Amino acid sequence: MNREQSRRFAIACVAAGVVVLVDQATKAAALSGLSQDERIPLLGDLLGLQLAFNPGAILSLGSGFTGLLTLLGVGAVILLIVAAARARTGWWAVGIGLILGGAVGNVIDRLFSPPGFGVGHVTDFLAYGNLFIGNLADVALGAGVIVLGLNMWIRHRRARASATTGASPAAGSVVSGS
Repeated sequence: MNREQSRRFAIACVAAGVVVLVDQATKAAALSGLSQDERIPLLGDLLGLQLAFNPGAILSLGSGFTGLLTLLGVGAVILLIVAAARARTGWWAVGIGLILGGAVGNVIDRLFSPPGFGVGHVTDFLAYGNLFIGNLADVALGAGVIVLGLNMWIRHRRARASATTGASPAAGSVVSGS
């Protein structure tokens, strides 16, 4: 791994580490201060705080397969670490780091939360209306996908503009390096 690759890998690791720390701290605060029966409104009925435990994936899908979801989560974390080591731009590293941090945050719950090792339920506390309840790991996953999507869109637009004008992208631009 060269110096630039190491720098991008470090960016991804720092982003992931911050997400995991914030996610686990907010889950601990939710466990100590929130109830499953009462919702605390933050933005009227749109957003509130309410404790929930999710044995499944998004929208509780696969709730009967918690152990399998844990294995898939661990596999995803491994693939994301490899992707972080191969990140070609700083923004790509940030996006991968956010997704990695969100995945690690939820895998920690699956490994160490009740009802048992490897089949734990994910602690959720951000109530989005009556749609679903999530956590900050989920927010980081979504933010990482947005960062990656915007990065790809910008790269595509710049590559198309360069192809139209016949010029090659400048070294150090978003397309080739940072």
